[in-house]
Amino acid sequence: MSEFNKKGVVLITTIASLGGLLFGYDTAVISGAVGALEDYFIGALQNDLELASNAIFQFKIIITFCVSAIVFLFSSFLFKFLNKSKAISLVSIFVIVVGFIYYYQFLNLPGVLTENLKNSILGFMVSSALVGCIIGAALGDRVSNSVGRRNGLSIAAILFILSALGSAYPDRMNIFFGDSLSAFIIYRIVGGMGVGLASMLAPLYIAEMAPSKIRGRLVSFYQLAIVSGMMVVYFVNYFIVQGQTEVWINNIGWRYMFLSEGIPASIFFIALLLVPKTPRFQVLKGKEENALEILSQINGKQKAAHVLEEIKSSFKKKKTHWLYYGGSVVIIGLLLSLFQQFVGINVVLYYAPEIFKGMGMKTDASMLQTIIVGAINMIFTVIAISTVDKFGRKKLLIIGSVIMSFSMIGLGVTLYLQIKGILALLFMLLYIAAFAVSWGPVVWVLLSEIFPNSIKGVMAVAVAIQWLANLLVSWTFPMLNNNSTLIELFNNGFPYWVYGFMAILSGVFVWKFVPETKEKTLEEMEVIWTSKKV
Repeated sequence: MSEFNKKGVVLITTIASLGGLLFGYDTAVISGAVGALEDYFIGALQNDLELASNAIFQFKIIITFCVSAIVFLFSSFLFKFLNKSKAISLVSIFVIVVGFIYYYQFLNLPGVLTENLKNSILGFMVSSALVGCIIGAALGDRVSNSVGRRNGLSIAAILFILSALGSAYPDRMNIFFGDSLSAFIIYRIVGGMGVGLASMLAPLYIAEMAPSKIRGRLVSFYQLAIVSGMMVVYFVNYFIVQGQTEVWINNIGWRYMFLSEGIPASIFFIALLLVPKTPRFQVLKGKEENALEILSQINGKQKAAHVLEEIKSSFKKKKTHWLYYGGSVVIIGLLLSLFQQFVGINVVLYYAPEIFKGMGMKTDASMLQTIIVGAINMIFTVIAISTVDKFGRKKLLIIGSVIMSFSMIGLGVTLYLQIKGILALLFMLLYIAAFAVSWGPVVWVLLSEIFPNSIKGVMAVAVAIQWLANLLVSWTFPMLNNNSTLIELFNNGFPYWVYGFMAILSGVFVWKFVPETKEKTLEEMEVIWTSKKV
């Protein structure tokens, strides 16, 4: 590539990666506000039985809507995988089982604020954006093919702006039927929809614009943008609470945290006006001349025509059944997404200040330690960007799994033995470094590479599954970590042993089943899956 082309591709990648920055910003902003939200919302419920009863009723309605939406989305995916009769049978069984468990384990419970219900509400407040992430990611394929990757990212930017305003002032911007707690959750879900769209469309946009030789590095910029967004918001949260009283933080400070997201969201929306639509989307819409012009700027005129023919050839199978290449590519993509979350990364990122407080630190100190976590995350993501195209995807994932399992099990042991201080922090930082150099960026690279164009829609399912796993892990952490029985038995070490075990399983899975995609074009990956089709 010429210097001009390099600059152009880097500029396009940087702008698209702002979606990742907002992804990180939106998901991590909650970390600094967990304690304040618990005091402001949950504390009010504990002091007013009638308010608590109404809030619990509204909470059940919101959860019912969320569960129904998730069941509907994943049921619709089953119809893409299976024939109609099998899909109907499985969906019926799925709905009956989920409905039975949901009714008797949650919906039928009395409107009393028990310890488990309080932890459940707090956990869902923290993780509610992830419901929106599931919806946004599930709709990503339809959005990308109807309005395009770039315009889909513009929609995500608008959702980010709405969420920033509504989450900061759920009482003043409450246009819903319910109290401010319900409004806050709904606005977080709206922001999550923006994250879900961006989580699929941004890496897809970059992968479709980038030459194959540097695609892994450029898609990894998306993960760098995510951790950069987290790092930025950690600093923002720290400076908001620095020197302030707990009363001010619990009543006003948390609002500024959410409101601050409106600034990068507005910049993202404006910057998207400067980038082109991807050549693959142009071909999809029959605009081959526009596609050739973009490819010429990126790959040079000599190679552009060849790449265009490859793209046109791959789209001849655009209506292929998702199991056309066999089930292996689909299962691998889904399990990569599941394991990326089951290793517990977002527990550390969302609850870091509260974890540090549990180690005996004050609010200012816990926020400062969280910045260190963000710095380690960013530094090792940069290392991953420089190594992903050199060492390959598979090797990095296996190394990351080994170190993460050691770190999580070690952290659990220190908490179990009540060894507070530097050792627990070192285990956490080692875990963050291992994830940042492996499962953080590499999974996004693989998801953008392994699915052939003819079944590219599976990526939407994989990303939606990722957010569902994130929701389950983040929602259940307060129930595991704050449960009085588990604390008495394991001194808060139990959850980290679970995540350590998942890290072991993730390494075995990659070693046995995940193929190497290093330096292969998206079209070459299609040939690989065709050869493995059974």
